[in-house]
Amino acid sequence: MKRCLVVDDSKVVRMVARKILESLNFQIEEAENGQAAMDICKRAMPDAILLDWNMPVMNGMDFLKGLRRMDGSKQPVVVFCTTENDLKHIQEAITAGADEYIMKPFDSEIIESKFNQVGLL
Repeated sequence: MKRCLVVDDSKVVRMVARKILESLNFQIEEAENGQAAMDICKRAMPDAILLDWNMPVMNGMDFLKGLRRMDGSKQPVVVFCTTENDLKHIQEAITAGADEYIMKPFDSEIIESKFNQVGLL
């Protein structure tokens, strides 16, 4: 079973994403900010990360840059999932190493489609 880390400061968003991803046979871990996500990745790298942009402690962009600099283990597929939906933010995320981009609000069809596009399903 593939592991997906859902990183969002909203408990509701994490809950909705968990429900959708579990229905797609993912094992889910959750983090409320980029620092908590980084700690999880240092212990055991997930196969995929669904990542919010705006969070306290460490935002999604800083987390992504740090993740992509990590040595050794396999790099996960990172899908940004955020309200930051202008072209500048999307380009910045892709340049920093995001594999795909989802706009909030999302539903199961959107997540399934994007995870298919990046080869996770």
